[in-house]
Amino acid sequence: MIPYLHSQTYQILGITFQTWGTLVALGFALGTFVAWRRAKAKGLDPNKILDLAFLIFIGAFIGARLFHVLFYEPGYYLQHPLEALDPRKTGFSMFGGYIGAAVAFIGYVRKHALDWISYADSLVWGLPWGCGVGRIGCFLIHDHPGTLTHFMLGVKYPDGNVRHDLGLYLSLIGFATGGLFLWLNRKERQPGFWIGSYMIIEGVVRFSLDFLRTVDARYFGLTPTQYLAVPMFLVGIWFVRSFHSSRKAKA
Repeated sequence: MIPYLHSQTYQILGITFQTWGTLVALGFALGTFVAWRRAKAKGLDPNKILDLAFLIFIGAFIGARLFHVLFYEPGYYLQHPLEALDPRKTGFSMFGGYIGAAVAFIGYVRKHALDWISYADSLVWGLPWGCGVGRIGCFLIHDHPGTLTHFMLGVKYPDGNVRHDLGLYLSLIGFATGGLFLWLNRKERQPGFWIGSYMIIEGVVRFSLDFLRTVDARYFGLTPTQYLAVPMFLVGIWFVRSFHSSRKAKA
């Protein structure tokens, strides 16, 4: 059983900082660094990774916020539309962030005529580590409480109930995925393998874990994320199989 660790804010020199925001920023910085190192090792332009990271951050922020507003709390924001644009308000969707990030990525690689699959494969190396750190922030503010459980990684909440905590699970899975990538990297992989593998893992994980959520909006029994997790999984399989087949054909 995991104790209920909580930190909404902290202070340094009398200045108050948001715990969640700090860890998300640290996760983004770590993910960018890992992607930068990966691109450099693969002979890509590491400066392009930094440019992409900046644009992806903006796209992901906008996408994550809009997706949450439109699909998780539409009723509230119809009554308070100006709050949808307030950066101080909480409520972000990871899958909305993926959509916004994809739009930013596609726009940049098309403009600069880059080998998009190679850059996607390098960028995705940073995602597990970034999510691992960022999701610690979710765990510390407990914004993804789950159903009651007797599981050994359940968190004992202040009311005495032991619950799944999705922030904790997603953080651990992020680090585990990063470790898996390192293990799989022992041999050369075809283009598209890394982005495809991440999409397969993320699709399965998010579709499965969202059944444990208790407060998220549902449509016909599924969360908005689950509806996107299915095509994400299928596209991931397509990436892995398609590029593998093309490499075999060239051989």
